Amino acid sequence: MAMLVSTGAAVQCSYGDVPGLFTASSENVLATTPAGVITDVEEDNVTPFGMCSAPTNPEVIAAQGSPVPCVPVLTPWTPGAAGVTVNGVVALDAESKCVCAWAGVVSVSDPGQERVTSA
Repeated sequence: MAMLVSTGAAVQCSYGDVPGLFTASSENVLATTPAGVITDVEEDNVTPFGMCSAPTNPEVIAAQGSPVPCVPVLTPWTPGAAGVTVNGVVALDAESKCVCAWAGVVSVSDPGQERVTSA
């Protein structure tokens, strides 16, 4: 099983120029920081990725292709951790990805913890 993603994880968008930071919405779950779930896609959960260069972003188009400040608009993470839930929602693991409305693919570059132990 891939490592679960927790608060402090680093995430990267394929059209962003810097990594973002992840903040989980759940409570602490056998970890030193809260564990993430697949619905953690709001601005409180994922920081912007610096400058966006996605050719489908209306702001980039208006700027004639020049990068603009990133404002992530994300879909839920997929596939999540098989068989693992946090407060009834599928847990987020390091293999999961989500997509930005402007076609960027967001992946986990560091899950924010070193290992997961079973209870």
